[in-house]
Amino acid sequence: MAERKIRNLNPEEIECRVGTVMEQGITLLLYKNARVDQTILDEVFGICGWQRRHNMIGSELYCILSIWDDEKQQWVQKEDVGTESDYEKAKGAASDSFKRACFNIGIGRELYSAPFIYIPINKVQVGDKNGKKYVKDRFSVKNIHTTADKTITDLEIVNQRGETVYTYRTASASRQSIETDQKEEQAELISDQDIQNLYAELGRTGVTVQKILSRYGITSVKEMDQNTYKRALSGLRRTKTAA
Repeated sequence: MAERKIRNLNPEEIECRVGTVMEQGITLLLYKNARVDQTILDEVFGICGWQRRHNMIGSELYCILSIWDDEKQQWVQKEDVGTESDYEKAKGAASDSFKRACFNIGIGRELYSAPFIYIPINKVQVGDKNGKKYVKDRFSVKNIHTTADKTITDLEIVNQRGETVYTYRTASASRQSIETDQKEEQAELISDQDIQNLYAELGRTGVTVQKILSRYGITSVKEMDQNTYKRALSGLRRTKTAA
């Protein structure tokens, strides 16, 4: 079977559920639902390229997920067990086993790398019902980025009002972002307005254009990128006005 790439989940395909409610804050867990799994299976393998069935083994319900292999002309199977939910136990176990089987082929596997998500109590609206605390807010993933091996590097969670309540970024992601910004800045050439600003400072200080070109190893002012321009302009502005 030719390898088919399982895409990462989009932000709107990830559910945020409250894990625990404490005096100091709450925790959140990230989930996917069975409808998302079905959508991605259809996208990657086609509506006729996969199938599922369930078997009881002892007291446990298992899902067998089968993917059609065109080269071998046979079904390739992955299976996993499910647990009952508090609501509609049999249906919950069937859905859970299906979602776990889909994890086995890579759908949503990046969720396993999710960081510990803790939101302080001052960012959450909490109520009390029959002596039990509950969270009034709803949460969703606004942004998420992962590596090629499905490891989450960036995560932003917001509430129903669009307020950011949690952010996460790995050190490597931060360095990569800085390097990308620097490269983009260096690649962007200066504008006509930038050139006018530069010549105005050259006129004020009496520094020659040739001196600037020689210092930065370029043959024309138009070859300047934004980084070089900012360095040159900063140096000129620190220079005294010519007599």
